[in-house]
Amino acid sequence: MNIETLRIFCDVVHHQSFSRGAAANRVSQSAATQAVHRMEQHFGVQLVDRNKRPFVLTPEGQACYEGFREVLELYDAVETRVRSLRKEITGLVRVASIYSVGLHDMSRVMQDFMRQYPKAKVRLEYLSPAKVYAAVLNSEVDLGIVSYPQPSQELSIIPLRSERMVLVCHPKHPLASRSAVTVEHLRDEDFVAFDRDLLIRKEIDRYLRQRSVPIRVVMEFDNIETIKQAVEIGAGISILPEPTIRMETQIGTLAAVRLIAPQLKRPIAIIHRRRKVFTPTTTRFIELLRNVQATAAEGTETALAE
Repeated sequence: MNIETLRIFCDVVHHQSFSRGAAANRVSQSAATQAVHRMEQHFGVQLVDRNKRPFVLTPEGQACYEGFREVLELYDAVETRVRSLRKEITGLVRVASIYSVGLHDMSRVMQDFMRQYPKAKVRLEYLSPAKVYAAVLNSEVDLGIVSYPQPSQELSIIPLRSERMVLVCHPKHPLASRSAVTVEHLRDEDFVAFDRDLLIRKEIDRYLRQRSVPIRVVMEFDNIETIKQAVEIGAGISILPEPTIRMETQIGTLAAVRLIAPQLKRPIAIIHRRRKVFTPTTTRFIELLRNVQATAAEGTETALAE
């Protein structure tokens, strides 16, 4: 067996598909099937139960998958160290971002990075928070960008910035004419909220509860874009991260009012596998991302203070 065979086997298992595992390694489905068969011949046991749809691993197959993933991780780390000695900024950086961060920040970073380093590329995909974590843990991406990062034994966190939260309402709402409000101004207002299981909802609820401010939750959504649409049609007010509503406030479809609640912020961070060895290209991308985020945060604080 060789590294390529181990990688094909692990990708077939990860995708639960011979065809997708083959595509990930740019080989035919027949070649992927033969690779798994060679492994079964080597160990003299069945690793994949093909009688079930989708297929399942036998206990021996599960042991191989867990062990070979560690082998591949170590091999990739060694290869990265060797290549990093050349200090060349080239190759691919794979990034997964939650929608609300990616849509507003990542395009600028990617353009700046690839302009500075024309031999490097960034592959970005927008995913739900749970899928960003899964992609990082499964080594499908090098970096994940999330809000309210959750530490674990398998993940490391690189802080990027904390976003101030603002009151968001229809431009004709009575609160829209104020220069600033406190959460007490939200008392008994119709409120468009995040779903209850999201961390941002829990943080907002906790803040309101500590100050004994009741609100009427009229709608709940799992993403910022839908909340903004509901507020635009006058369904209620909301509390959102300031960077996510800049475009709407510029064109006048939403009003943002400074919220005097310094403790109420949305932390944004990079997550990566704890034992991940970065290439010089990935390291440089992180540096650029942190610089851009820091500049954006300073701009936000200045705008809110005016």
